[in-house]
Amino acid sequence: MALSDDFYKIKPLAQMTEEEWEALCDGCGLCCFRKFITGRGKNTKIHFTRIACDLLDLKTCRCSDYENRFKKQAECSRLTKNNVGKCDWLPETCAYRRLYYKNPLPEWHPLVTGRTESVKESGIMIKNAVHECDVSEDDWEDYEIGE
Repeated sequence: MALSDDFYKIKPLAQMTEEEWEALCDGCGLCCFRKFITGRGKNTKIHFTRIACDLLDLKTCRCSDYENRFKKQAECSRLTKNNVGKCDWLPETCAYRRLYYKNPLPEWHPLVTGRTESVKESGIMIKNAVHECDVSEDDWEDYEIGE
């Protein structure tokens, strides 16, 4: 089934087909990078790192075993229409998060540009990424990015 060019503009997330839901992913890979939390309550802070899940292909930013990711990676989160609003760890550029909060997709999103290369050209992908297996959990703070 061919997707409508503007389905994401007119359909709420809850009404999207599985194919439409999957098409929202821009392939940036940001959700596959490890995070750690410090503080509690109002002082809770999510720290983003450049440490990738071991299944993430660092060149393509795609999962190398998408079909089996939940079996192979206990930390992999299943993003659904029912839990997307609770996933505060998603990057602000994430289509799922943006549409949940009724924001437009970024101008570089493949559904907007019609080109998958636009994600890489935008510079949104994490540079100097490393796999989780190559970093001790004690050293994660050394790989923190952004503020």
